Amino acid sequence: MLVVEDHVALANRIGEGLRDAGFAVDVVYDGSAALQRSAATEYDVVVLDRDLPSVHGDQVCRRLVRDRSSSRILMLTAAADVEDRVDGLELGADDYLGKPFAFHELIARIRALGRRGPGSPAIVHRGDLVVDRARHRASRAGISLSLTRKEFGVLECLADADGAPVSAEQLLEHVWDENADPFSNTVAVTIARLRRKLGDPPLIETVVGVGYRL
Repeated sequence: MLVVEDHVALANRIGEGLRDAGFAVDVVYDGSAALQRSAATEYDVVVLDRDLPSVHGDQVCRRLVRDRSSSRILMLTAAADVEDRVDGLELGADDYLGKPFAFHELIARIRALGRRGPGSPAIVHRGDLVVDRARHRASRAGISLSLTRKEFGVLECLADADGAPVSAEQLLEHVWDENADPFSNTVAVTIARLRRKLGDPPLIETVVGVGYRL
């Protein structure tokens, strides 16, 4: 996910809160940086402040829509009247949230946007495994699994792939943020812990030279 907000302290607080809620988050502070990051990474959701320096948030939204980005756009603004909301949605934004906002509402809206994409239902069933996105919970054979945020994120990505292999690079991009070391064994260690917690028979297979699949 990408957070674009020019008030640095607020942007960082949003980023930290979303990471605490289990999201992988990158944070930038102006419209130019938002366009650069979006061109390099296909984010699931972009939380976009409307009144941005460098390139206005409206223009960022237009560019993402014009370039057929698959990212869902949640616009933030201090202007909360109906006309502003309509303007934002007509630009192509998927949702609109006025400032100030309750953080739990922001999280709920982001999770709802993340579930709108094709192949991304709220609850994923894979055999006796159930992955509940909305509640950030997973269970196997009716037994709740105690997972860390990263373990849940990895499991969610693998479940979404519906049996197709997912590379370590893809997992690193979707579950961790830009500060993650691509040369570390972070993904392998997380996969190993997740395998132990999922129990037998094993659910996660290593596809040599490719990645992992459920």
